[in-house]
Amino acid sequence: MEIGAYSFGDTPLNPDGSTRSTAEGIANLFGAIVHADAAGLDYFGVGEHHTVSMPASSPGAMLAAAAGVTQQIKLGSAASIISTDDPVRVFQQFATADAISGGGRIEITAGRGSSVETFPLFGFDLRDYDQLYSEKLELLMEINNASDEHVSWNGTVRPAIENLAVVPRPVQGKLPLWIATGGSPASSARAGRLGLPVSYGIIGGAPHRFAPLADLYRQSAAQAGHTGDHIKVSVAALGLVAPTKKEALERFYPGWHNLNVEMGRLRGWPAPDKNAYLAQADAPGAYYVGDPDEVAQRIVHLHGYMGHMRHFLQTDIGGLPHGHFLESITLLATEVKPRVERLLAKK
Repeated sequence: MEIGAYSFGDTPLNPDGSTRSTAEGIANLFGAIVHADAAGLDYFGVGEHHTVSMPASSPGAMLAAAAGVTQQIKLGSAASIISTDDPVRVFQQFATADAISGGGRIEITAGRGSSVETFPLFGFDLRDYDQLYSEKLELLMEINNASDEHVSWNGTVRPAIENLAVVPRPVQGKLPLWIATGGSPASSARAGRLGLPVSYGIIGGAPHRFAPLADLYRQSAAQAGHTGDHIKVSVAALGLVAPTKKEALERFYPGWHNLNVEMGRLRGWPAPDKNAYLAQADAPGAYYVGDPDEVAQRIVHLHGYMGHMRHFLQTDIGGLPHGHFLESITLLATEVKPRVERLLAKK
């Protein structure tokens, strides 16, 4: 199984709780990706957000920069909000990163729009949520599957393309393209029908409740005639690894609290409850917060339900001290990953 991390960027905080510069948050994210590669992590995803606390607004730019200074790690978006972006530009940015990487390490994960701030920012109407995603995903797939540089496409959400070149092309012809979902049955079925791998963002509740969605995905793929290695599942979750469970809980809580206060202000979420946090940080909750043994055991436990091939964690939230993020990455790569491999080998 691949073990990884993902981030939307995390703007550092001053001791009084005020925010530092978003540029520092981006620089820290870049450094974390370089560190993850050196530590031996399998995957790093950069998600698209457009808030002061989560400033990673351009995954393609970040991955292109990281591609030039890393050697082995796979790099992807987690996710790119294609509903409010131009699929032509998204593809070009990621194909450019692929060329810089030498080929085979860059992936696109197409999201529908959990970061709804993109709609007013780029002049789109949230009421067009489904149509924007459906047509733009179709265009992204058309570009990615093209036999050469020239693409033709016609739809309603952007001007038509008639036999125009979309360059550069990926080194290996096409990029791995994933569907991101937070738990929608329709999205699981869509990914299966299209024959695309699916990535589940599990940020609350018991993770094993997503097992029926993974089953639906695989059934939909089989009914559409899609088989092979490209039919696969990954899981993105919140979590932090530390030498001890106590340290992990203490390190992750302040950022979790800060993030939930902010999201409550933006989206009407209830006030954060520490008891709810503690419940989610223990099995069978959705937060993978603990020492390497516990986190590895919980990943393998979920694998028994989901059969997923990649598990990756968002750690840097709410102004988490950067050193804690780097240590969690190191422990994921050097302690959690070998434990997961040994546990899976025993099954």
